[in-house]
Amino acid sequence: MDIHLIEKFVQDLRKEGFLERYTIDDNMASIYLQQYVLFVYLGSSPRWENDSQIKAIHLDIDLLNTAYDKVFNRIRGLCGVGERVYARNTVVARIDKRIALDFLVEHHLNAPLAGKYRYGLFYQGELVSVAVFSGGRIMSDISMDHRSFELLRFCHKAGYLVVGGISKLIKAFVKDFRPNDIMTYADRDWSQHSSLESIGFKATGMTGQQTFYVKDGKRLAPHTEGHGYDYEIKNKGSIKLKLYL
Repeated sequence: MDIHLIEKFVQDLRKEGFLERYTIDDNMASIYLQQYVLFVYLGSSPRWENDSQIKAIHLDIDLLNTAYDKVFNRIRGLCGVGERVYARNTVVARIDKRIALDFLVEHHLNAPLAGKYRYGLFYQGELVSVAVFSGGRIMSDISMDHRSFELLRFCHKAGYLVVGGISKLIKAFVKDFRPNDIMTYADRDWSQHSSLESIGFKATGMTGQQTFYVKDGKRLAPHTEGHGYDYEIKNKGSIKLKLYL
């Protein structure tokens, strides 16, 4: 079943014109695209330590099983395929919890988070990007006046490339709440460097590997591993980033 899914994935990448070559062994598929190398792990295979010069994406087979379209659409976007929309042609607005959560469920790979503050970009009346922020936290080790917020979730609608979208969303949030800094995390399974650095975020550290548990081809909710699982996955951790304002 897993091999059939990888073969479908490879064929779909070939149809898009992305595929250069691929290999499959007992533990992992290595899929070479024009701009990236995709490592797809079968079962509990450890992460491949790729050359830092290679743009690598690390995927687990359970993610392809449960979120195939989201994974494929994200790769299409990274390869520059989609309807290009410029942020200057969009309208930014606060959105409610239900709209944000529905959008994240449909388009974001991670579990949806409502956060405290939610913003969206609308293009010709259609919601094309969403950013979710936490409430403020006083950083007393810096100053009793220093407020730090977290960018919890951000994504575009599948099939769209919103150029300058995250910058416009952050600017709207900063105008409304005047944070002293905004921090966030970037998944190292998807990138060794974050595109957020191009808009002023600075990498301040790395988190350790996270462990996930899989049963019957599906990832279990956090803290449910005691109920039994087939195998565990350890990702590559995350990059911690901060935007000082």
